[in-house]
Amino acid sequence: MRETLYVESSALIAAVLQGDAAARRSLRSATQRIASALTIAEGRRALVRSLTLRLVNDDDYREAALFITDFESTCEIVSISDEILKRVEGRFPVEPVRSLDAIHLATIEQLDLPRRSVRILTRDKRIIQNAEAVGYRVV
Repeated sequence: MRETLYVESSALIAAVLQGDAAARRSLRSATQRIASALTIAEGRRALVRSLTLRLVNDDDYREAALFITDFESTCEIVSISDEILKRVEGRFPVEPVRSLDAIHLATIEQLDLPRRSVRILTRDKRIIQNAEAVGYRVV
């Protein structure tokens, strides 16, 4: 069974801006990576914010931006469809869930892959709780 890694925003940001070695290893080792368009948008927004707040210098910003661009080019990006937005309106196993987290959870559900074949790379507590509640493996 081929394994798929769903990359949630908090993990990508940790890998890019916080130098999270475990997240970087997981990203490199996965043969099939999937992310929401939200993951890319949030990653790029975090970079701009970090540069504006002077948390990173120009060189670090460029390196991190390149990392996200490379990640995006080697990853299947799932658009935020009307179907995903409709699912966001419903309940999740562990509430409360914020809107952006609900978009990630709805995207994961839409993948329509066997749960045992999907690992979720995240640092977000609500994503972890909800993913595990329905049988996904979390990295």
